[in-house]
Amino acid sequence: MKKEKIVLGISGGVDSSVAALLLKQRGYDVHGIFMKNWDDKNAICNAEDDYADASSVCAALNIPLTKINYTKEYKERVFGQFLKDHKLGLTPNPDVLCNKEIKFDVFQKYAKKIGAKKIASGHYANVLIKNEKCFIGKAKDKSKDQSYFLYQLTTDILKNIEFPLGSLYKNEVRKIAKNNKLVNAKKKDSTGICFIGDRKYNKFVEQFIDKKKGDIISLDGELMGNHDGHMFFTVGQRKGLGIGAKKSAFDMPWYVVKKDIKKNIVYVAQGGEHPALFSDELIASNIFMNENIEDRLPMKCYAKIRYRDDDKPCQIISLKNNQCYIKFDKKIKAITKGQSIVLYNKSGLCIGGGIIEKRNIPYLGKVLHE
Repeated sequence: MKKEKIVLGISGGVDSSVAALLLKQRGYDVHGIFMKNWDDKNAICNAEDDYADASSVCAALNIPLTKINYTKEYKERVFGQFLKDHKLGLTPNPDVLCNKEIKFDVFQKYAKKIGAKKIASGHYANVLIKNEKCFIGKAKDKSKDQSYFLYQLTTDILKNIEFPLGSLYKNEVRKIAKNNKLVNAKKKDSTGICFIGDRKYNKFVEQFIDKKKGDIISLDGELMGNHDGHMFFTVGQRKGLGIGAKKSAFDMPWYVVKKDIKKNIVYVAQGGEHPALFSDELIASNIFMNENIEDRLPMKCYAKIRYRDDDKPCQIISLKNNQCYIKFDKKIKAITKGQSIVLYNKSGLCIGGGIIEKRNIPYLGKVLHE
């Protein structure tokens, strides 16, 4: 009986390697794709080393591996947007954009080329079915769950995707790799933004964006210091302000609480629990919803405002003109413009999400808009 073809993205890491092994054990004819998205040796994703590991694993598993160079497309569609967001004073999330614009697009195109109906990934996530539609769902291992990065995948894509690691814990994946003598069983997980690597974030960004000095001002209007560019700061940031010695009677560290992009001002306040760091409402734009929810509003759900954050109970109040107004049950710390907000039901099914565009900051009886 002829085996069903499936296209799997193989990065050279332990996760995608174990995914390849599991798919073979399920009887699939696995075809691997190695995508080269960046060509800088200082980056985390060192293409040469990763390709060597991917090739070794595929040879051991008798899986064909095709190398595709997508550095041009990545720089135009992902890195280009990363720089644009910084100039606008946003804190971008390139991993979400990469999955939408590059990875799964490439997987589908290659699958069509070789006559495969299915694609696969080593992400920690699941596909859930509701009313005959497919949705992204959380992985069993909540500490590794990557559904946050995948919220923009449509039903048409999800109905033909396999996530072999969705029902496994990370330590189980490591054990499978070790028991099957995979060369990367002990390979360290990559963290952070792949194209920055071990370099200082600010030093990397300033290679591409002109610096412009501005003021660091307290919410009370006191000039606290100067900065080299608003793009180097994000809400909730404590380190790198250069004003640590300027203590007050409170004797607490300073935090970024908002930015005025037009005036190039970074506003700060003292203490990690300062009221200006907290907000209970936001507006998101660039909305993606995998089902029509407008007739169910207001709608209770759970939101994740950054990858490593806990789910926060909230309500979707309104959804129109590609904007979504969300109200949280409790005030949330450091809601950051430019990051994705991803929405889930109580079962861990991903409803959709968008890009945080605006938050309101209640402070001293008034609302500071950012």
